[in-house]
Amino acid sequence: MSIENKNVVSSYFGAMTFDQKAMRARLPKEVFTALQDTIRAGREITEEIAGVVAHGMKEWAMDNGATHYTHWFQPMTGSTAEKHDAFLSIDRDGTPIERFSGEQLIQGEPDASSFPSGGMRTTFEARGYTAWDPSSPAFLMKGGNCVTLCIPTVFISYNGEALDAKTPLLRSMNAVSKASLRLLETLGTKGVSRVKTFAGVEQEYFLIDKKFYSERPDLIMCGRTLLGALPPKGQQLEDHYFGAIPDRVLEFMQEVEHELYLLGIPAKTRHNEVAPHQFEIAPLFEEANVATDHNLLIMEVMRKIAEKKGFALLLLEKPFAGINGSGKHNNWSIGTDTGVNLLDPGDTPEKNIQFLVFLVAVLKGVYKRADVLRMSISSIGNDHRLGANEAPPAVVTVFLGDLLERVLDAIESGKIDLKTEKQVLNLGLSQVPVVNKDYTDRNRTSPFAFTGNKFEFRAVGSSQAVSVPNMVLNTLMAEAVDEMADTIEAKVKAGKDRDSAILETLREEITATKAIRYPGDNYSDALQQAAKERGLPNLKNTPEALRVLESKDVQSVFVKYGVLSVEEIESRLNIRLERYVKGVDIEARTLQLMLKTLVIPDVSEYQGDIGSSFNNLLSASDEIGLSKAALKSQAGHYRTLAENLSLLIDLTAELDEVVEKLETLDGEFAKADYCANTLLPFMLKVREVADRLELMVDRSRWQLPTYSEMLFEH
Repeated sequence: MSIENKNVVSSYFGAMTFDQKAMRARLPKEVFTALQDTIRAGREITEEIAGVVAHGMKEWAMDNGATHYTHWFQPMTGSTAEKHDAFLSIDRDGTPIERFSGEQLIQGEPDASSFPSGGMRTTFEARGYTAWDPSSPAFLMKGGNCVTLCIPTVFISYNGEALDAKTPLLRSMNAVSKASLRLLETLGTKGVSRVKTFAGVEQEYFLIDKKFYSERPDLIMCGRTLLGALPPKGQQLEDHYFGAIPDRVLEFMQEVEHELYLLGIPAKTRHNEVAPHQFEIAPLFEEANVATDHNLLIMEVMRKIAEKKGFALLLLEKPFAGINGSGKHNNWSIGTDTGVNLLDPGDTPEKNIQFLVFLVAVLKGVYKRADVLRMSISSIGNDHRLGANEAPPAVVTVFLGDLLERVLDAIESGKIDLKTEKQVLNLGLSQVPVVNKDYTDRNRTSPFAFTGNKFEFRAVGSSQAVSVPNMVLNTLMAEAVDEMADTIEAKVKAGKDRDSAILETLREEITATKAIRYPGDNYSDALQQAAKERGLPNLKNTPEALRVLESKDVQSVFVKYGVLSVEEIESRLNIRLERYVKGVDIEARTLQLMLKTLVIPDVSEYQGDIGSSFNNLLSASDEIGLSKAALKSQAGHYRTLAENLSLLIDLTAELDEVVEKLETLDGEFAKADYCANTLLPFMLKVREVADRLELMVDRSRWQLPTYSEMLFEH
């Protein structure tokens, strides 16, 4: 590819993707049309169509250098998985030939025994199946000198239970579509056959030099620093946000974008974030399941390019204490297959009534299931980030903006006029106030903010796959939409005209959900007090948040909409508890290792050198009192650190002794609570002493790369 063409992104966008352009070139017209119609309708692909598609996909992949294919899926590990099979086959007569059948395209059979199942199966039950998701395009992934055809799939057990994050997401998309079609029919909207949810996922991340990363056991093992004193300058001058991008980083970004464009991923925005050496990449909106796949690919591509460029990519939510962490702003919207965004006011009264109904449905869903939404983004890394005066708090609230607040207040109070200076859209009902087309400012402190024609779920962690948050959003929306349709239909059946039934339902739900709307500063103490007064859940850590999944009411909504069975919910609860406990345990043991092999030896050696020259200092210094005090302080911190290390070793060992029967769910929660309430706070106490000692030891004697080096040296 020439330099000229490389700069014209549209000339190669999606070249490594089996998209509609590639399909048209490789498939018979009738097969291409049938496949697209089937995907749009959400129907099952027939074996006949699959066979033709498989042949065309194989020929396209091989023409682009592929020798193997894989079913690319999302096990419940938070990342992706793949098992590569060669196209090569041997005929009965010994003739080698490349084959790829419709059966191989539709279904694969990986060994599922070593993937987490949360107790749904035993380890000797190894069979699992991957099944093609035709709504997410197949793509070619380069690795070394190899090219592999990757086919996005779901992953299920022998008995059909979902062993992945993708299956529940697809189920939730079907659930919200079915419920929304019913509500649209109730509102009098015609001609819609499917409702879709969309996502645009802003990805924040840090880049540091690989040489520093390789010398930090905490970054290698845990993804975040467990020790490190803040530098004199951090982000207090606010000079990094939207600043000029360093050349070396810009080269990284350009290569990442080039690879993403080849994969058909519409990367749109790149910029410096708030913290030093923190950056962001943001794509255009796509259907939620495709956006989820693409976000996982973005992270994978960034890791590869970072390694190539001599960087280490840090995706964990809080890699540096005292420095802004990273989030993954999940912009979510809902629209029809006719191209109408249901969260955007339209050009007719009917469209604006429709907008208000779906807007209030979101409020209803978030208000009723705020605890489930909080659960969806809980993790070790996000626990360190949420509520740290840099990110949304653990309390989930909704920000709508001043004008929409006034509109909803006017509807609730029965006022008929709402005057604004800007051009407005009339709803066509004398009882209902007007809505302004430009109706919201931004509230960067809100965890769930309306930003024009979508909601921005800002509390999602940067390292997390967005399958779970979007699955929860879709499910709570399906429930809220169904309940609003029930109410409107009941009022009409009772004799009210449709417009009055809609307005009355809006008024009731606006009143019922008022507590979830919070226009102020979510970083402030006022929000914490407001949450208490309004009865909003305030789940401070992952164990608290995960307990939500034990609720029969919460389980029932996922079961009702066919998103998750009770067994699938319990398995996810077990997996997430186990991963939390193991993650904290790894952090505690890594901290011990660093103290034993790096920090304490460095401090001890430095103290010895100072002590041996102390007599010289006595005779040479006029400020001996100060020097003696400094040496005494350092020695005191050293003793405290050694004592704390011994206690930390004991506390870590006690983790396995918290309860007698560790195989029970109560036992797992007890371990998780111990991690959150005992082990992590003590690790922070140890860190405080070590960080003070870092500032007392000569830099030439301190082996660990410092915050100053990692954040300010490129």
